[in-house]
Amino acid sequence: MSASKRMNSAREGIDRDNLYTIDEAVKLIKERASAKFDETIDIAMNLGVDPRHADQMVRGVCNLPKGSGRSARVAVFAKGEKAEEAKAAGADIVGAEDLAEKVQNGEIDFDRCIATPDLMPVVGRLGKVLGPRGLMPNPKVGTVTADVEEAVKNAKGGAVEFRVEKEGVIHAGVGKASFAESDLVENIKAFTDAVNKAKPSGAKGTYIKRIALSSTMGPGVKVEPASLF
Repeated sequence: MSASKRMNSAREGIDRDNLYTIDEAVKLIKERASAKFDETIDIAMNLGVDPRHADQMVRGVCNLPKGSGRSARVAVFAKGEKAEEAKAAGADIVGAEDLAEKVQNGEIDFDRCIATPDLMPVVGRLGKVLGPRGLMPNPKVGTVTADVEEAVKNAKGGAVEFRVEKEGVIHAGVGKASFAESDLVENIKAFTDAVNKAKPSGAKGTYIKRIALSSTMGPGVKVEPASLF
């Protein structure tokens, strides 16, 4: 079946103007995830913010209770005991100045980056490389920390960072199509709750305007925000 035929078939039974409860939406998405691989379930949230203003920036991290379904490659900037702690916790890459040199040369073979506070002067020089990729360690999302064991375990498990884009949209993967419906609902509720709690001081009017779910190859389904809170 061609991609267009599969998409047309997947759209059948979905009213694109209707707002579905979270349970209904997850059921529809799972039923239509028919690709040959385990599709990621994505959430898109339209927020009533203008992130060009500092007091309307939304960012944070959510530990998905049922995991993300993917194991991230984690790099840790640490020395001595903290470096050993990171390795023991399952970090894929651990280093200090040597790791900074690799990153500077474009060797970025990781999905998440953690740093101990004492190495931030080293990591800080990598802002132009790591920043645009969303990999710069930040204390606000728990990736600049002395507790590297906890940070690595979170990153390897279900920790999902979020940051609002300039159009006021947040995108994130919240599980896999193979997850049970109840597990996906639990993850989605945890994620939307984290975004709700991250409401900035400058947000005016309706904060969470629209929510939609989709699978990697499937159609989008609009969700009634009230069914999540």
